[in-house]
Amino acid sequence: YGEAFMAFPIICRRLSGACDELPVLAPQALVQAIQKDVCCEIQGQIRSYNEYSTGGTHLRLKIFAKQILTRQTMGINLVALEGHICKKPVYRVTPFGREISDLLLAVNRTHGKSDYIPVIVWGQNARFAGQLQVGQKVRVEGRFQSRLYEKALESGRVEQRIAYEVSAGAIYLIL
Repeated sequence: YGEAFMAFPIICRRLSGACDELPVLAPQALVQAIQKDVCCEIQGQIRSYNEYSTGGTHLRLKIFAKQILTRQTMGINLVALEGHICKKPVYRVTPFGREISDLLLAVNRTHGKSDYIPVIVWGQNARFAGQLQVGQKVRVEGRFQSRLYEKALESGRVEQRIAYEVSAGAIYLIL
């Protein structure tokens, strides 16, 4: 529609002190109102895009900003999603004994499109999430986070990559 957009990262500090660097896509008019190194609140949606390359298809996530507000102090990273389970949940126990479930949530948006958001669920909630069935509707509340991981390539070389996901603090079945 002739509107210019800008892509940039934001830094969100976790309660643990670790930082997440999250990708944002925003209309240029919204970005002009903020300055570098200023605390702000971004309200919007998590959007997914398929990126095609010679190595295959990769799911990319970004925060699509609908509103950006300047803040005096850094706030919290809060995400609430409602969507359908679109892949069988994977429940497992880590080597340190922590329970975890991996979900892929299809979140509908306008014009018949959907975003596919990876979600991780921990502890007792992971056991519940691991029992969910494809097609069930859930509400997830948590934070959008980044995580580094190592990918072993066919050449034998190891590459460091960043994954983005929602870490759920709560999950509810919607009937």
